[in-house]
Amino acid sequence: MINKINNIRVIKNLSEIANDDKNTVAAIGNFDGVHLGHRKIIERAKTIADRVGARPSVLTFEPHPRALFQTDGVPFRLSTSVSKARALSETGIDLIFELQFDQTFAQLSAEDFVVKVLKNGLQLNHVVCGYDFVFGHRRRGTAEILETLGSQVGIGVTTIPAVSEKDGAVYSSTRVRQCLAEGDPIGASELLGRPWSFSAFVETGDQRGRTIGFPTCNLRLDNLVQPSHGVYAVFVQIESEAKWLPGVANFGRRPTVNDRGALFEVNLFDIERDLYNKRLTVCIMDFIRPELKFDGLDALKTQIAVDAASARATLANCRVPQY
Repeated sequence: MINKINNIRVIKNLSEIANDDKNTVAAIGNFDGVHLGHRKIIERAKTIADRVGARPSVLTFEPHPRALFQTDGVPFRLSTSVSKARALSETGIDLIFELQFDQTFAQLSAEDFVVKVLKNGLQLNHVVCGYDFVFGHRRRGTAEILETLGSQVGIGVTTIPAVSEKDGAVYSSTRVRQCLAEGDPIGASELLGRPWSFSAFVETGDQRGRTIGFPTCNLRLDNLVQPSHGVYAVFVQIESEAKWLPGVANFGRRPTVNDRGALFEVNLFDIERDLYNKRLTVCIMDFIRPELKFDGLDALKTQIAVDAASARATLANCRVPQY
């Protein structure tokens, strides 16, 4: 299946590759979140492609390989397939090979991956990967092995060393997840190069927010990583609309009222619209406070007003998202 997302051509099957899709210089990896370390890999691929007169591309996998082997069921993904493609479009890439990672694919040896997928399937000119890239059955392929196998089949290989911040810490998806889990969305945004965001459809709730003057849009994160439970200042974009709207959101299990599982409840400032079944993109700008349990709805209403005022003040000093 070939999709077009933000003018990016997304190829999901080797049989769909056209002549214009061959001989590219591919940045290869999972690219979950597309953080600043990932962008260094992609920028190098673009530089090499320009030098050799080829088209740059990205080779990634869906679902994330960790999902195939993870047994605890804890959500960990920073991005969906669609949000990853949108983030990649910001880098100037317009071609993504998104190959299905299933049990059959996982059984490919390192040698078969290089020969059958990279050489014969994608017909790549050159690949660029991170220092910690692993591939093939039981993750036996390494960046060094990729260089050796690539040279044997005529594919150039460039390995990018760890990309670090000024304090020496390495950019990684794991660190982004840790920041979000610790209630530090600003730290996550520094690693990503932009605030962390997610998209979801508004579902019908119990409409209790309307009774206390703070109607909310209820969203579920599903298989995405769960940030720390609490209240956040957010910008929200409604599908098919360009404008980003300010708001305040609570993520958690709502201990003051009935628990319906973890929900992201967004109150948009000064907006009264029926948004049920609309897809919203939520951009988390800052953490306001942890989730609390109140004595009743009156106490909850009072605190929400305080939280909304804090969010307004915070967002007044934030740059509106540019994507």
